[in-house]
Amino acid sequence: MTTTSRAGRPKASSRETLAEAACELFLERGYDATSVADITQRAGVSRSSFFNYFSSKSDVLWSGLDARIDGVGAALGELGDRADAAAVRSILVDALRGFAPDPLALALRNRTAMGLDDELTRDSALRLARLASIVASAASASGVPRIRADVVGAAHAAAVLSSLRAWAEQGAGYSAPETVLADALSSLDDLRWG
Repeated sequence: MTTTSRAGRPKASSRETLAEAACELFLERGYDATSVADITQRAGVSRSSFFNYFSSKSDVLWSGLDARIDGVGAALGELGDRADAAAVRSILVDALRGFAPDPLALALRNRTAMGLDDELTRDSALRLARLASIVASAASASGVPRIRADVVGAAHAAAVLSSLRAWAEQGAGYSAPETVLADALSSLDDLRWG
């Protein structure tokens, strides 16, 4: 049984409803001019419901990718000292498999219209640093010297974030994000793991 919170729109989940409302408002008003209260009002849910799903307005955009980065960290942690370039790249590509258009993809594609240029630059840098650290730790655990591990981690993280941006900008129907990432990672072939 579906209920409607707004005319013509079946209520999916509060998370989806909140994300949709946020993206609509970011397009209409811009990111900075949109408050959490505006989002909850548009979605027809309470403020506490918003914070059950998201820690901040920015989290609406990033929560999907953050969960995938958490998954990468867990998978690489399981590899331990057995991590090598092929295994790490496979885990990274798998992390983007099935990445459907979401609030982040919409934001990357419409960053200027949504007033998100500065926000996405800042928040992308945080995810880039986090993912680089995860990959560098895996490289280091497998015996790669620390400086090389840091360089390898940064390069692989940059490939992931850049691939997501390129995929979103070209439109979700053009190719799959994991395909864009696999192509980007192939450009790192000269960057030896060990």
